[in-house]
Amino acid sequence: MTAIQDMTGLVLAGGRGSRMGGVDKGLQTFHGVPLALHALQRLQPQVKTCMLNANRSLDAYAAFGVPVHTDMLADYAGPLAGFLTGLSHCTTSWLLTVPCDSPRFPHDLAQRMAATAAKENALIVLAAGPETGPDGSLQMRSQPVFALLHHSLRPSLQAFVSEGGRKIDAWSRQHPQALCHFDEPGDDPQAFANANTLDELQALQNE
Repeated sequence: MTAIQDMTGLVLAGGRGSRMGGVDKGLQTFHGVPLALHALQRLQPQVKTCMLNANRSLDAYAAFGVPVHTDMLADYAGPLAGFLTGLSHCTTSWLLTVPCDSPRFPHDLAQRMAATAAKENALIVLAAGPETGPDGSLQMRSQPVFALLHHSLRPSLQAFVSEGGRKIDAWSRQHPQALCHFDEPGDDPQAFANANTLDELQALQNE
């Protein structure tokens, strides 16, 4: 059984924040709390230990009280760079990643992702949540930055990014993977809504 006690949480806050005008997204506030700290506080009760991935404002992030690691790849190489950094510093069997800009992610994310990994015998589990499609209907969509990764994947990911790979799905489909669906009664339909812009952040706060 995949146990959450054998899981490290990683908050991803290493992006450019280009759609927010270049500001450090993880330090923008959600109900008065920096997004990255809000994510950290939501994740910490779910896992054994936590760390944070950031590429600037390192002193500010260090004040949150967990280890802060910069990308092992240069030039803001995207989520896979954060994944690789997390796997390289992870001392548990599993790494659970969450972005800093989806403040309503589930309180039982780790538990359900772990259960899916055990049930499906998967090395990678990606979250999936409902999203309104072009026709107005709800459709399930994977949320690949919400990922549960087994520590044994690090050499594979290192090789993939060393060859220039940057797409999560192009790498993840090379391994046994599964989707964990968050569409049960009582699940928040906006659990994976993310704030790419300041307007979107304000909208999430107002809901």
